[in-house]
Amino acid sequence: MVDLKVLTQAMSDLDEDVLNKAIDEVLSKDDNAAEAQEVVKACQQGMTLVGERYDSGEYFIGDLVFAGEVLQSVMDKLKPALSAGSSAKGGKIVLATVFGDLHDIGKNIFRSMVEAANFEVIDLGINVPVNQIVDKVKEVNPDIVGLSGVLTLALDSMKETVNALNEAGFRNSVKVIIGGVPVNENVCKSIGADAFSTNAAEGVKICQRWVG
Repeated sequence: MVDLKVLTQAMSDLDEDVLNKAIDEVLSKDDNAAEAQEVVKACQQGMTLVGERYDSGEYFIGDLVFAGEVLQSVMDKLKPALSAGSSAKGGKIVLATVFGDLHDIGKNIFRSMVEAANFEVIDLGINVPVNQIVDKVKEVNPDIVGLSGVLTLALDSMKETVNALNEAGFRNSVKVIIGGVPVNENVCKSIGADAFSTNAAEGVKICQRWVG
């Protein structure tokens, strides 16, 4: 097993050399799906540290952008290993960062992991209006809608989206999972979602249970 603390620190330091070396080590092993998932968790923790360094003034916007690119590169490399760990057929997910929020790192991590778990993902991107999500649900008839957001104001958009899905008559046929920094059990109940997750791997397990 690679040293996960070193990986978390490397992600925080934006040290691509250390990250690439560790990933190559994981990929060189047989039956590496579980270890690949641990690497993803370690990198997510590293991204939390990146956010803290930005908040403290040590990092700037350019560092955040670069961190997102580094993490996406990690996910792309690990995707074959993550896919090998799931033989179950997934369902269909409409995924979006809700209106008023431009953050997509967490959404993109979740997208990569559910795709690796054999889900079909329709990613609508960031700052997605409520009506666009409802229209896409009507068009593609997904099993799940995933709503992501980092800002507190995203919670209002999540609630408006769930209400709109209910008014459009889709709520009995589609599960809703919310994710992001501000979500918790109380928020989930208030919004009317079926589940919440602040951890991409746990979010994937929830979705797998729904379609299994």
